[in-house]
Amino acid sequence: MSGHQIVRADQADQEALAQVIAAAFCDLAPSHWLVANPAERRKIFPAYFALLVEQALAEGLVHTTADRDSAALWLPGGPDASDESGDYDARPAAVIGERADRFRTFEAALASRHPADLVHMHLAILAVRPDRQGKGIGTALLNAYHQVLDQNGLPAYLEASDLRTRRLYLRHGYGDHGPPLALPKGPMMHPMVRPPAKSWPGSPHWNTACCITNSALR
Repeated sequence: MSGHQIVRADQADQEALAQVIAAAFCDLAPSHWLVANPAERRKIFPAYFALLVEQALAEGLVHTTADRDSAALWLPGGPDASDESGDYDARPAAVIGERADRFRTFEAALASRHPADLVHMHLAILAVRPDRQGKGIGTALLNAYHQVLDQNGLPAYLEASDLRTRRLYLRHGYGDHGPPLALPKGPMMHPMVRPPAKSWPGSPHWNTACCITNSALR
């Protein structure tokens, strides 16, 4: 037992979890590539990640702890999945503004490596507030939903932001999904897939992914 109570987030948690993600991701290499100036990152990221939390709440599911000090954003992926790149023309200019092309390039690069022909759940974001890292919270979040995926015979997919997080995910059953992904003149990211630990007869279907987002950890 991890001792961390994992719960399903709702709209009331959107802003708090966006702040958690912004703080956790501020110093990652891909974040530096997106917005080089740290002050600008701190200004942009909370509103940007609020949009992603909103999307995951609407289309997938978001897990957190009772203290709201972490977030795991899961989205259905596969042949019938919606486009995760977002409609940048509809985003408020105050959120991304003149950096829209940079963000668009980033998300297009990630999307190019998604296993589009494989029904799966995409772990778009796993974040723990910096002062709470190293306490097993990320592992608790992973274990909670991996159990659901295993019961339904569904794989998981993610992009590790660096070699350190890649090693973490290797310990949780993920393997490399092709070679590393190099952002243009930027850092490497690591697409990874985790097969289900428990398979079931036949291939998973898209409606299975939808159903487990609606039922998990209610």
